[in-house]
Amino acid sequence: MVLGWKSNKNNIKLQFKGSIYLLEMTLLEQQKREIVEQQAQKNTTKRVISPELEKILYEAIPVLDHGFVRVVDYMGDDSSIVQAARVSYGKGTKKVSTDSGLIKYLMRHRHSTPFEMCEIKYHVKLPIFIARQWIRHRTANVNEYSARYSILDKEFYMPSKENLAAQSIGNRQGRGELINGKQADDILNILKKDAEQTYADYEFMLNEKI
Repeated sequence: MVLGWKSNKNNIKLQFKGSIYLLEMTLLEQQKREIVEQQAQKNTTKRVISPELEKILYEAIPVLDHGFVRVVDYMGDDSSIVQAARVSYGKGTKKVSTDSGLIKYLMRHRHSTPFEMCEIKYHVKLPIFIARQWIRHRTANVNEYSARYSILDKEFYMPSKENLAAQSIGNRQGRGELINGKQADDILNILKKDAEQTYADYEFMLNEKI
């Protein structure tokens, strides 16, 4: 049961009854200043721009408890896809007169390469186990924050009871029945103790310069 909710582009908080956790996504003051400075930039370009992406450029959009997603750069728009298609498919695209019509035609016939002419660069903060899935499926070029050259924040993703479920019997990729009661409490305690011990060991080794 949610008791309190406060949200804006730099901060999101959730407080649950009977829980010791206050889940929040908070940006450091330095990060907030960097975002303001980035959004205040006035750059002139001859490249096409996307008005909708320009509106949210550099803004931190909260995800889960500690995470966020930011668009920090992009290349191309619908016209980039159309231009690539007309170069590649030539006369085959002339029967489609409008850009939107051509894009729908490409999607319908699974002509996917023109869509690769557009790119978006994200700044993403997410749990490590989610990052492993992302990289395993090789869906992006990735440069990751280093825990050797920088000190990681003491932040861990803690699922709520409502999100605890057994593995599906019929689908190894899916969720099964929800886990409730004492079993759910035991699992959350294990996750919390493991996170605290792992970070304590990490701090110890940093201090020992290991």
